[in-house]
Amino acid sequence: MTTVSAPTRDRGNRRTEILEASARLFAARGFHGVSIEDIGGAVGVSGPALYRHFSGKDALLAEMLLDISSRLRESAVAVATSATGPQETLDALLNVQITFAIEQPALITVHDRELGNVPEPQRRQIRRLQRLYVEEWVTVLAELHPSCPAARLRAATHAVFGLLNSTPHSAGELADRDMRPLLHAMARAAIDAAVNAR
Repeated sequence: MTTVSAPTRDRGNRRTEILEASARLFAARGFHGVSIEDIGGAVGVSGPALYRHFSGKDALLAEMLLDISSRLRESAVAVATSATGPQETLDALLNVQITFAIEQPALITVHDRELGNVPEPQRRQIRRLQRLYVEEWVTVLAELHPSCPAARLRAATHAVFGLLNSTPHSAGELADRDMRPLLHAMARAAIDAAVNAR
């Protein structure tokens, strides 16, 4: 079975620390409820010292969401080029998304709530990366269900993301070892229901 790791950042990097702390704070208090000083305090530096890494809060938010959108897309491409068939590819894509959903609930919350606060040029880039990520899924699903219209496969993909990305509401309810197979089984069932619906 092909194993492609879920998207990860280089830990031990000051920018990474800042991005991760900011995601937690933005998820808990909202973009406008967090100051540069709050972020600095969370990583043990003065607020103004953050300007050595980011030009401001808007730039920090933009990089955060561009980064995860890019890493998810790269993981999907890696899966698509290394798996031996569409079933294995779909399982690997599900594992990438499930790992993201379980390990990064703060980023899910921030994206859902704060994308509108990202400056327009970067927001367009984020949306483009997300569309490309969705199309990786649609391509695989079309191999598995060639008679199913692409629009239905695209809708099914978005619905599966909604299901998997519900983890901010269920974090801690089940251990990861139980949550992963549950999400995987539910996602596969949702895909089967979507493509077979009449």
